[in-house]
Amino acid sequence: MLTGLSIRDVVLIEALDLEFASGLGVLTGETGAGKSILLDALGLALGARADSGLVRSGAEKAQVTASFDTPAHVAAFLADNDIDIDGNEPLIIRRSVKADGGSKAFINDQPCSAALLRELGAALVEIHGQHDDRGMLNPRGHRGLLDAFGRSDTATVSANFAAWQDAKSRLDIAREALENAARDREWLEHAVAELAAFHPQPGEEEQLAGERSDMQKGERIAEDLKAVLESFDGPKSGLALIRGAARKLDRLADAHPLLAEALTALDRAVIEASEAEGKLNAAARAIEYEPARLDEIEERLFELRALARKHNIAPDGIIALQEKLTAQLQSIQAGGEGLAVLEAEVKAKHCAYVESATALSAVRTAAAAKLDVAVKNELAPLKLDAAQFQTAVERLPEDRWTAFGMDRVEFLISTNPGAPFAPLAKIASGGELSRFILALKVALAEEGGAATIIFDEIDRGVGGAVAAAIGERLARLATRTQLLAVTHSPQVAAKGKAHYFIAKSNQGTVTRTGVTLLDAEARRQEIARMLSGAEITDEARAQAVRLLETV
Repeated sequence: MLTGLSIRDVVLIEALDLEFASGLGVLTGETGAGKSILLDALGLALGARADSGLVRSGAEKAQVTASFDTPAHVAAFLADNDIDIDGNEPLIIRRSVKADGGSKAFINDQPCSAALLRELGAALVEIHGQHDDRGMLNPRGHRGLLDAFGRSDTATVSANFAAWQDAKSRLDIAREALENAARDREWLEHAVAELAAFHPQPGEEEQLAGERSDMQKGERIAEDLKAVLESFDGPKSGLALIRGAARKLDRLADAHPLLAEALTALDRAVIEASEAEGKLNAAARAIEYEPARLDEIEERLFELRALARKHNIAPDGIIALQEKLTAQLQSIQAGGEGLAVLEAEVKAKHCAYVESATALSAVRTAAAAKLDVAVKNELAPLKLDAAQFQTAVERLPEDRWTAFGMDRVEFLISTNPGAPFAPLAKIASGGELSRFILALKVALAEEGGAATIIFDEIDRGVGGAVAAAIGERLARLATRTQLLAVTHSPQVAAKGKAHYFIAKSNQGTVTRTGVTLLDAEARRQEIARMLSGAEITDEARAQAVRLLETV
């Protein structure tokens, strides 16, 4: 709800501070007094284009500050846009425009963009005027208004749509993956067969390289090693001679202590020589040079390394590659079954969405019929008895279905009998348009919309009973929301809870616009002026009293 408006240096307004309350507030004044300036100033605060023409002549800048109560949904919206605000504190919007065209905007002293301000302004205030193209004229909002009127439950449709789209996405990804893999199927089959035929073993490269190295060393030292081993073999070998000497000395060792020591040394020599012989034989076996085996090892090692280079991996990664390619090939072979499962899921989710969206369409169609009747009942008293209102619920093609269902909703009117139905903004004149919107607002009551509604000259071109009907409906609507009405009709003005008088004054060559909140007596005088014109008669005063008594 709009609680305050402070204006500085906007066109003819030098300085103005207004406070607003709930209910119906009316703004009256002579033609040209500056009512449009007041709305332009509020529009600036709500994100309208910052026109330097709004700056009062001689001033450096124009500034407007608007204060609002902070609804919970607005606080959440601001939080989502990194504007911190306590829901218990007032919402203060400040907008300024310089004479050279530069502008700034602040929400509770935090800078913001004009785009954010426009979005916020649309949530706070609806302005319906002679050339208004926002609010209820925008078909994009009609579905939401109808759903609110009909208490339509869109949550199930939204959840089913999300589930359907998720299943479709997973199916598309699986199909793409399968198609990509299928293009490589021939190569995969060849690669898997080649790897299976080669049959790589864990750690094989290191094992083969080591074995080849040993055999190559054996080839180089074979003759020398053979000669060394021969020195340990036969009755005349060094080891045989030492053993024979040890046996002979064993029989003589008791003859002298030194002989015993010599025998001990020979025994050690025999043991060391025997150990050396054993190691030489083991080494000979390990590095035994077999030309056929060496060729076999080198061929296997060459094939292993060539296979690794072919797949651009290290030789130790061949087994992991074999497992990976085998799994991919198996996935392709089993892919058809997986796609069938996903396709069945998509079909089931689609059916669930269609079922819930069809039920929602039926609820909308029923609600549309009720809304048409409700609006029709409001048209005749507003001098629109020849007009007809229709809520069109149109089934959209499948490629335009959304989380909100499969319908397009639009409010249409026909202003004359037999005339085709068309969108509100394309057929209704300014005064008719405002009255149509009023009829809609009354029919919709609390369903949707901003906390503050402004009607600019909704009573243009009507009077008498029609003006009274407009005033009565504005007052009824204002019991649920704050409503401000710029009016030239005394019947409408009399319904106001608060009455603001707008007037121009001249001081030499300077013209200023001011706004005054009227007390009871001043209000009677203003309504009498509206009834009689320039000269206020006793009869007009009496009629003003009667109008005010009906409030």
